[in-house]
Amino acid sequence: MSLGHACVDIYQGAVAALVPYFVSERAYSYAAASGVVLAASLLSSVVQPLFGALTDRWAMPWLLPVSTLVGGAGVALSGVTGSYALTLVVVAVSGIGVAAYHPESARVARLASRGSHTAMSWFSLGGNIGFAAAPLAVAAVIATGGLRASPLLAGPAVAGAALCAATLRALRAPGAATGPARTSRGGGGRDDWPSFLRLSGAIMCRSIVFVGLSAFISLYVRERVGGGELAGTAALFVLYVGGAAGTVAGGGLAARYGRIPVVQWSYALTVLAVAGVVLVPGPALYLCVALASAGLYVPFSLHITLGQDYLPRRVGTASGVTLGLAVSVGGLASPLIGTLADATTLRTALAPLIALPVLGWLLLRTLHEPALPEALTGHPHPTETEAPERA
Repeated sequence: MSLGHACVDIYQGAVAALVPYFVSERAYSYAAASGVVLAASLLSSVVQPLFGALTDRWAMPWLLPVSTLVGGAGVALSGVTGSYALTLVVVAVSGIGVAAYHPESARVARLASRGSHTAMSWFSLGGNIGFAAAPLAVAAVIATGGLRASPLLAGPAVAGAALCAATLRALRAPGAATGPARTSRGGGGRDDWPSFLRLSGAIMCRSIVFVGLSAFISLYVRERVGGGELAGTAALFVLYVGGAAGTVAGGGLAARYGRIPVVQWSYALTVLAVAGVVLVPGPALYLCVALASAGLYVPFSLHITLGQDYLPRRVGTASGVTLGLAVSVGGLASPLIGTLADATTLRTALAPLIALPVLGWLLLRTLHEPALPEALTGHPHPTETEAPERA
């Protein structure tokens, strides 16, 4: 599951990694380039909760390999269309493929892990590895023939579809996680919508920061540090690969201290780190990018398990929102950042991102630790104080 997740999320990272090449080869403005990021996010944001609601009613394991291929096909075609409008269309198709993958994969991963925060962090790690590999894969492919070489980016999708198919065959054994979504709907526990909505608001703040940095950090570092495309690719790689370490650390920290404190500390760290990205000059900027990556990614898998535990009767919907809508919504803000950058400077456009983790932290202040559903533990619901220890 984790490796398949990596093969899908490489296409989320690839869209941002392609932005500097669209700017250099096609002379896109900041606003036009950010429109490509928006195209990948817009339909994804809308349809991902719908797929989540569907997986609450029916198990759809076939979505995993199919959506992987769709996600890869869109990005693979993005460099050969030549037309801005067609580029937006194929990138949007890729976003739909990514959207279809996540709710069902999160449901299967939750059942396979029996609600373990640490196990879910390893599942999330796969996605982070995909993000981290994206700028390296894009740079290697574009170096062979420019944007026209983008069909080579279809390779991970083929590998990911094969991994998904193999996983589903293994899960057809007795007790398979891909059976009817009985533990995803109508399970024990009570849906806590107020807490879930506050959590989703915080995730949206995190998403805007992450997508804004993903879309423009390459160009920004090239302006501030110099070094050309290599320096920009290195900064994007640091942003993504730091997330891989942060995600694994998040599961371990939650087991020790509880999910809510860890998520709150992470948002506080993100405020300082993003301020450093905007304000600190020279090579130290890379350290600030690494810290921002940690702050943004330590709570990533915890968002998913918290959302699922706040809505134990609607796990697919919770997954679609926390792993999909709330994450993808950052792409909706990227054209605003690009437009502001065109009108002022990229540094000025990134400055408002400092305030968003503050808002996220405020939304998280009053959240409580939800109980782990009995359907996953096989025991009566733990109390709030017991939940972190059981993780």
